[in-house]
Amino acid sequence: MSYQVLARKWRPRRFAELVGQEHVVRALTHALETKRIHHAFLFTGTRGVGKTTIARIFAKSLNCETGVSAEPCGTCGTCTDIDAGRYMDLLEIDAASNTGVDDVRDVIENAQYRPARGNYKVYLVDEVHMLSKNAFNALLKTLEEPPEHAKFLLATTDPQKLPVTVLSRCLQFNLKRLTDSQIAQQVERILAAEDVAFDAEAVREIARGGNGSLRDALSLLDQAIAYGGGALRADEVRSMLGTIDRSRVLALLDALVAGDAPALMREVEAVAEFAPDFGTVLDELATLLHRLQLVQFVPDLGQDDVVAPALAAMSTRLPPDEVQLLYQLAVTGRRDLGLAPNPRAGFEMSLLRMLAFRPLAAGQAAPAAAPAAPRAAPPVAGPPSSRASSAPTAAARPATPPSRQPEVVPEMAPVAPAGPAVAPVLDLAQWRAAVEAAGLRGPLRELATHAVPLGLVQGRLRLGLAAAHDHFRSDGLVRQLAEALAPAFGAALQIAFEAIEPSVAPSLAAVERGEQQRRQGAAEAAIAADPLVQDLMNRFDARVVPNSTRPSRQEN
Repeated sequence: MSYQVLARKWRPRRFAELVGQEHVVRALTHALETKRIHHAFLFTGTRGVGKTTIARIFAKSLNCETGVSAEPCGTCGTCTDIDAGRYMDLLEIDAASNTGVDDVRDVIENAQYRPARGNYKVYLVDEVHMLSKNAFNALLKTLEEPPEHAKFLLATTDPQKLPVTVLSRCLQFNLKRLTDSQIAQQVERILAAEDVAFDAEAVREIARGGNGSLRDALSLLDQAIAYGGGALRADEVRSMLGTIDRSRVLALLDALVAGDAPALMREVEAVAEFAPDFGTVLDELATLLHRLQLVQFVPDLGQDDVVAPALAAMSTRLPPDEVQLLYQLAVTGRRDLGLAPNPRAGFEMSLLRMLAFRPLAAGQAAPAAAPAAPRAAPPVAGPPSSRASSAPTAAARPATPPSRQPEVVPEMAPVAPAGPAVAPVLDLAQWRAAVEAAGLRGPLRELATHAVPLGLVQGRLRLGLAAAHDHFRSDGLVRQLAEALAPAFGAALQIAFEAIEPSVAPSLAAVERGEQQRRQGAAEAAIAADPLVQDLMNRFDARVVPNSTRPSRQEN
């Protein structure tokens, strides 16, 4: 006897056996019980959630020899033939292979004939979005007014591609992605029935690998049983899937929370021994950060796996805003992983970026991570050579000394001790000179002019950016800005952006906008005071067209 895969062997044959689609089952059950049965149904959802299965059960309910009901007997000739895929009044059409208008015309012509055995002739069109435009047009009239004995069941993973004229003629049911717990429960029931030994953690790995699709999870389950020689063990499942133990990811997160770069690199080396998919590791790290944030804000939310106690203890060591920062960096690193020279290098740089961009690494006093003194105070004197290397070149240096300093202080930053480690403060005049010397244009200039200079130390330039202007910032533009400004500052730069309130300090764009408004007002006032203009206004009732006056480019 040939082996039947688990996804087919354990396909539900009754509505009661379906997993996780209660809203669809309820609607179809009530329709069958009250005999209010529409002629066209559309089932949408991702692969492996039960679209085709529900359509087949519905076909059995319509044609069961015991009568139309929500509980087909499952034993009559009709039910067994539908389960076996040989029922002549259930026509399953693969729209991906039959896309043309001629194929649809065959369906339309066939629909005019009464069913051979059952009560209804049921047309199950899978992946209906693959039909051509002409095919849809040919189907419309029949779909709206089919013969009384015909029912149309449409299934698709991409309902956005269906014409609205088709959608309006169907009852639409959106099937949900299954949760990991729903998949895990079903997998455990199947393993118990198949008499396969398993670990609970292995089942959870299979459920996560299914990614909301029970069929995908059962395919992985078949593969895992074969890989494990008839048993399901967590370490073997992880090896098969290319994932790693969550305790390893938790160790990475613990090193990040502690700000311990050497320990972090040791954990990376330990993870690399398993030859994992580093993109998946970043996904797992982002998942743990998400759960950590939930623990911080919703501590009563139940989490019953092995990492829950560790996350609860960690929630007091990391501020919620830093959790958000680490999560964003993990997601961004996952997106940019394909651009890295190799996956491991991209993975390591993502983790090091999390350390570098933390406001203050725990237990670490690196100059680049140390907060600056309050900006309202005069800059702390440092060695002359250090001051000279941090300022713009002589050509870009303004002739007058700075008149004021931006008053930007990170909320959590303590006052740094006096000494060379304190970042020299850039004033707006110095920043304008550097931007002009760099000759920035286009998006680069927009980013630079909307940023507020906060400080410069050892090649690390800190810039503040209001949330309303965050759309100017991207990784590519930040790199280009650092390269363009390097000659003006006389050294290679590393730029770090910080979120600030707009009222904290004016940006160069705000200053330039104010200067433009002042010049515009002065120009309009000069025109209004001109004797010739006043004479024309008095004699001919003339007026100055609004916004027609422009200040001279030579005006300061």
